[in-house]
Amino acid sequence: MARGTRDWRRSPVGEPALARGVLIGVVLLFLALFLLLPLVAVFAEAFRLGPAAWIAAVTEPDALAALRLTLLVAVIAVPLNLVFGVAAAWAIAKFEFRGKAVLITLIDLPFSVSPVISGLVYVLLFGGGGLLGPWLKGHGIEILFAVPGIVLATLFVTLPFVARELIPLMQDQGTADEEAALSLGASGWHTFRTVTLPNIRWGLLYGVLLCNARAMGEFGAVSVVSGHIRGLTNTVPLHVEILYNEYNFPAAFAVASLLAVLALVTLVLKTALEARLGHGTPSRAGP
Repeated sequence: MARGTRDWRRSPVGEPALARGVLIGVVLLFLALFLLLPLVAVFAEAFRLGPAAWIAAVTEPDALAALRLTLLVAVIAVPLNLVFGVAAAWAIAKFEFRGKAVLITLIDLPFSVSPVISGLVYVLLFGGGGLLGPWLKGHGIEILFAVPGIVLATLFVTLPFVARELIPLMQDQGTADEEAALSLGASGWHTFRTVTLPNIRWGLLYGVLLCNARAMGEFGAVSVVSGHIRGLTNTVPLHVEILYNEYNFPAAFAVASLLAVLALVTLVLKTALEARLGHGTPSRAGP
């Protein structure tokens, strides 16, 4: 073989073609068994009784109520996490201050705490026998088994996504552009709007995308604080569980297919954003 010519049958780290083929085959087999096959099964079961049965299942009043609540929670939680994520990333990436490591640890906390545990924490805080429960009950304020509790639980589990996407991106960009704009007389808000925001817009969209997907698909924390009240406090994942426990499998899979479609749309948008960012997978947003 001529000097400088690479053998296409060998990988850059030296594995022969056979080893590379075996590794790729194992990966594809794993994905087929544990990802593609369950996904196909969801849609097959969802449409097993025909399109009319699927439409009836997803347009049933309780299903529509669960879908409305899921969208409402996402509409509230995602913008709040966007504001928090940008503010936290700005503070961590652009400034030096005491407690920065503690702040980063707190942002990562939802990644290491079970969603069920986070839901139980809200029960201990806002439940009838909890720390704030008697005061809230005395003033007619409902947190648990109502929309506020579901929003709080969702906020907790989705809190890191936007911030953890933006922190490494903004640290890599540094502060030179902002300092140049400020030195030319731009205000802080004008600098953020015309310099910082355009530099982080694709990473921000990526974080918002992941945050929205998690908000709409969260089960554990929401299950603890919702009370499972049909038509009132059930989100789509909780509604799927109830249908399945009632042995209404076609309806359960029909509603679950909505979440599967959400996952597929998220995957497509994620891939498009990665291509737009131009450097493979952006900073990691989860464990």
